Amino acid sequence: MKERTTEERMSSKRAAPGELHPAARSAAHLHLIVGPVGAGKSTFALQLCRAQRAVRMNLDEWMAALFSPDRPDTGVMEWYMERTGRCIDQIWTLTERMLEVGTSVVLEIGLIRRDARERFYERVDDGGHGLTIYVLDAPRELRRERVLRRNQEKGGTFSMVVPPHFFELASDRWEPLDDAECDGRDVRFVSTGG
Repeated sequence: MKERTTEERMSSKRAAPGELHPAARSAAHLHLIVGPVGAGKSTFALQLCRAQRAVRMNLDEWMAALFSPDRPDTGVMEWYMERTGRCIDQIWTLTERMLEVGTSVVLEIGLIRRDARERFYERVDDGGHGLTIYVLDAPRELRRERVLRRNQEKGGTFSMVVPPHFFELASDRWEPLDDAECDGRDVRFVSTGG
């Protein structure tokens, strides 16, 4: 049996020019963090990024940087929802590009409603990406306290002020994942207090 030369061994492991090696591509993973406002998603996302050597994509940061200065005094919810959709579309475009080159991504993009998550799952499934979903939650009173404190302290996870009425509205709109939504998916429930 003829022993392969170093050149022959290397050529069998190389990707074509401009193509990522399949082993590197498969190493990239998508991490989605969901939960109600004040559940600790941003803190968890930062920790997960360090542990997974992943890039964090945070919807609130995009919204604050791109649109906060233009926020109207009335019709805020409609204004917010339309811009949120555009940001998520752009975040997804960048996420796919990162996954294609072997970079894992941690997404913190809201998705408090099941229908929004279902549309997101379709994108993930269509792209054939590996996905882990982390569901964070905490009692409403604790979450309310966290948001008020974050509004005042403007610490490391602060992106924008969350007014009390917005906290209540978003908390009321949160739809927890049920068994049917979790079926066949890698879902991990994370308690963040209380």
